[in-house]
Amino acid sequence: MLVAQLVNQQWLDYTRTHRSHCNLLVHLVAVPAFVAANTALVAALILGMWIAAIFSLAVMAVSLALQGRFHRIEPEQPEPFSGPAEAVIRILLEQWVTFPRFVLSGGWARALREASR
Repeated sequence: MLVAQLVNQQWLDYTRTHRSHCNLLVHLVAVPAFVAANTALVAALILGMWIAAIFSLAVMAVSLALQGRFHRIEPEQPEPFSGPAEAVIRILLEQWVTFPRFVLSGGWARALREASR
């Protein structure tokens, strides 16, 4: 599947697979942490700051572990990954594109209001 198709499919499924109050709150903290750590990782690798790179990888791993844990409490699950490459692409797309779009479009706030009912 092409990246544009993955972005579109992820967007179409996003509200359906992000309805839990806890999962929404975890994403609000974990996704920015992942993005910051991902950015720091690139900078650390370019600058040869190996300890900072390891720390960045650890923050990314904790962020993904938290998101994965709270995705499991959702009534509807995302489509399973078709392989390792697709997993990496979908994870990066969710962190960098889909979740920020969800927040900026008002989808996160709507989903949180719905979850609070």
